[in-house]
Amino acid sequence: MSLTPSKMLPLGTKAPDFELINPISSKQIKLNDFKGKKGTVIMFICNHCPFVKYVNNELVAIANEYLNKGIGFIAINSNDVINYPEDSPLEMIKTTKENNYPFPYLFDESQEVAKAYDAACTPDFYLFDDQLKLVYRGQLDSSRPENNIPITGIDLRQGIDLVISNNFQQVSQKPSMGCNIKWK
Repeated sequence: MSLTPSKMLPLGTKAPDFELINPISSKQIKLNDFKGKKGTVIMFICNHCPFVKYVNNELVAIANEYLNKGIGFIAINSNDVINYPEDSPLEMIKTTKENNYPFPYLFDESQEVAKAYDAACTPDFYLFDDQLKLVYRGQLDSSRPENNIPITGIDLRQGIDLVISNNFQQVSQKPSMGCNIKWK
């Protein structure tokens, strides 16, 4: 397992717009299609990364908890599927169904969206407010495979709670750590 930190896009950055394919429906999805009324979480994940597999249940729990509170969720896979076929759209469909993702899991074949967000690893998390301005980026929590720290999602949850309360204060923002995005 390689360990790559996120690059920490500057706070206040406007969410780069995108239109990507949803392998489940074969339809193009735009950022605004799943933008939340209060905020939006954009996650860069993939199918094969052990860091993503490790937190999948918590990702689903957080999304299920906050979707009805005005937070939108979008997951994006930007990995090179030629060299990493386990991240192909067909495998994305399987991963979505196996994990009961309550959010769209989109394929960034050109990798342009990952580059626009300066994404570096999987998982990589970005939380935007209702105006799509970046208010949190970084780790889900301090848990990693084999470090014996329980998975709670506390870092991302704190950011989401502050966005919901419209009282966003600067919270500790630590880079996410995971597998590097598999660039072409």
